[in-house]
Amino acid sequence: MFGSKRHVPTPTPDTAHFWEGTRNGELRLQRCKECKETYFPPRPFCPACHSRDVEVFASSGKATLYSYVIAERPAPGFETPYSIAVVELEEGPRMMTNIVDCPQTPEALELDMALEVKFEELTDEITVPLFKPEGGQA
Repeated sequence: MFGSKRHVPTPTPDTAHFWEGTRNGELRLQRCKECKETYFPPRPFCPACHSRDVEVFASSGKATLYSYVIAERPAPGFETPYSIAVVELEEGPRMMTNIVDCPQTPEALELDMALEVKFEELTDEITVPLFKPEGGQA
């Protein structure tokens, strides 16, 4: 799916745990110890109650397809067509990603379909989380 010119994210102190997790095959989320809100993207405080008492944990890696578009225009690092998707993680938060390992068509990409995370290495330091149909179904 990816070509050599895809943008490579740059970890920050607030996102380092996330990128370390993806490199190790874990999709890491954060949870507030005070209000129990689970959230994404990474940040040093809870977006619900603003507490800084947060913890990092490995998610299940399971999600459902919430929304998507199929891109037909070429973009650096992507082969057309490709999906730009929002998935709802089993733990609650939503994240933007790409759906892979299935046809990039409306017939194959059904809303609410079960997905599981798949990791793809871009560099020695950066591995991105993508999602594929659960169990390889398309």
